Amino acid sequence: MGTEIQRSNFSRADFAIFAERLSQETGLLKQWFSDGAFARHSGVCGLELEGWLLGRDWRPVARNEEFLERVDDPLVVPELSRFNFEINTRPQPPGAEMFTRLHEQLREVWQRCESHATALGLVPLHIGTLPTLDDDVMTLANMSPLQRYYALNREILRHRQGSPLHIDIAGARERLQVTHHDVMTEAATTSLQIHIQLDPAQAVRIYNAAQILAAPMVAVAANAPFLFGHDLWADTRVPLFEQSVAAPAFHDAQGNLVERVTFGTRYLESSVLELYEENLSAFPVLLPLSEADEPERMRHLRLHNGTIWRWNRPLVDFDDTGQPTLRLEHRVCSAGPTLADEVANIVLFYGLVHYLAGLEQSPESRLPIEMARANFYEAARLGLGARVFWLDGHEHDLRELLLDMLLPACIESLEKLGLAASEVQTWIEGIILPRIESARTGTDWQRRFVARHGRDFPTLVRVYHERQQQQWPVHQWTI
Repeated sequence: MGTEIQRSNFSRADFAIFAERLSQETGLLKQWFSDGAFARHSGVCGLELEGWLLGRDWRPVARNEEFLERVDDPLVVPELSRFNFEINTRPQPPGAEMFTRLHEQLREVWQRCESHATALGLVPLHIGTLPTLDDDVMTLANMSPLQRYYALNREILRHRQGSPLHIDIAGARERLQVTHHDVMTEAATTSLQIHIQLDPAQAVRIYNAAQILAAPMVAVAANAPFLFGHDLWADTRVPLFEQSVAAPAFHDAQGNLVERVTFGTRYLESSVLELYEENLSAFPVLLPLSEADEPERMRHLRLHNGTIWRWNRPLVDFDDTGQPTLRLEHRVCSAGPTLADEVANIVLFYGLVHYLAGLEQSPESRLPIEMARANFYEAARLGLGARVFWLDGHEHDLRELLLDMLLPACIESLEKLGLAASEVQTWIEGIILPRIESARTGTDWQRRFVARHGRDFPTLVRVYHERQQQQWPVHQWTI
């Protein structure tokens, strides 16, 4: 969905042509897997980070066109709403200090964004959901003026037979119920997306491990308790995203409805191809924009995959030589609270996903997909206070599971992967460990701030921004 389309009105013939080409490209993809056509180097890591543009009243400002024109960087791109933007990093190859390099690159891009935003009288911020956001500004008038977004909005509603989108999120404290006639509430879910290049020989184990890790990762990175003035989930992005673009796709083997944003119905068995075959057979086409390019560019397959938002999503791409590559996009982490916190989240995922994927007995054979899915939603709802089932078949306090089992395993895994001791010390021992020990995530800080100062959300965002500027990890933040 990152590529602009040239038109947004489609005919039945457009859908038929697109379906034919999608089928052709899926068949070619199957041949690529059979022939071993994919690049085999793995471990290359990158990210996407979504941010907000605020005014000096700490409320969102719809000026991303002006901001992006001034930044003029292909790594900084628009998002669904005119309040938002996205920054990307260039992929980092595996190496002893790969995450320090990733942090330096991320900081350099973010600082340039800050400089240009300041010149426009704007404040950039990264946070999971923005506490000062009001429901009444989430309208099509504030959608980024790109054809792909208008087309997506129209097609989602068409697949719903025109029925509005109902947002109904019940938290431990409060409940939010709002109705929208467009997909704009999706713009409120700003995230950190982790990208790891895969060796096809390891891709099944990596993908399944990422599914299992969705629960601990969403809890450790939680930074989204408040939406439209309501205190909801530890990571409210999860139910909000799923409900904001809720379009029915198919029913799984148990009769459950599967929609466009999904955890998934099963683990992979033999190949990532299984997900692309599911895309073809089970998910209706939303954007049937056909291209004249040769099938080897996979434009239809990639566009269709971009309209299916799995929390762990496979990506087919190409390297600088034109050889096809496989990539995993891990989508469960909130944006913020600081760049250092975000890089630490990436290091945690990188270590753990390789640890689980390398176990002699596959973890997916020990934890049914139904339990992995239930763990994910429970962790998104309750954060580090959740209880989850683990590979031993027992229920665990998630915070204790991380401290007693997963962090030691992560450190061992990172050492085996060749990371420098300083990387482990900086990102895991210096940031992740004390965050979990103190249970001070971004969500915890926001709730403690409100408990002390009341629901003065502009002040909360102002102080949050000050702490973000100081670049102290969130576990060190005062209230």
